[in-house]
Amino acid sequence: MQADFAVELGADDETLELPWAAEGGGPRYYDLKRHPELLLNLEEARSVQELSEFLCAVNATAGVLETAKCDLWSSTEMNPEEEIFGAAHKFGSYVDLLFSDAISRFSFAQHEQLAKRLTQLLQRVPEIPAAAEFLIRRCYYRDEEIRDGFYITFYLFGYGDDEIQSRQRWAVGLKLVQNAIRQLSG
Repeated sequence: MQADFAVELGADDETLELPWAAEGGGPRYYDLKRHPELLLNLEEARSVQELSEFLCAVNATAGVLETAKCDLWSSTEMNPEEEIFGAAHKFGSYVDLLFSDAISRFSFAQHEQLAKRLTQLLQRVPEIPAAAEFLIRRCYYRDEEIRDGFYITFYLFGYGDDEIQSRQRWAVGLKLVQNAIRQLSG
């Protein structure tokens, strides 16, 4: 499995505001750490069992992380760097990860250490046609005031000859990341 991390803190880079809500009553943030029953409100989790299991594991009470957003997609468009997989199809997802501890949310060093350690663990797993990337980004935490901290967007892609094969490889990669997060949370 390919694994890497990067820092995206530039003025034009993606950010997150927490809690968040789409305009017009669309998707919104659910605190799955404190209210796991809200998982049923996420269409992605209802439609893909592997993602549901991942979200449950990451948001477990004993874990150090929780999630803020996620999405899934399937595509036949490949970037030049993905050609090494020799695949016609990819299945992808992202999950935004937050530290549960309020102090850790504002520590760049802790986010960097987590991204590095996850990357190192995943680089040791057997070779599979999958790629994980962890991007450290800015998060605006809204409570009584807005404070800027950090979060990690975790992208995962599985590659294959068709959607079924790419999704299977994505699922294996997701389980490997789940196990790495569990190991680091212990």
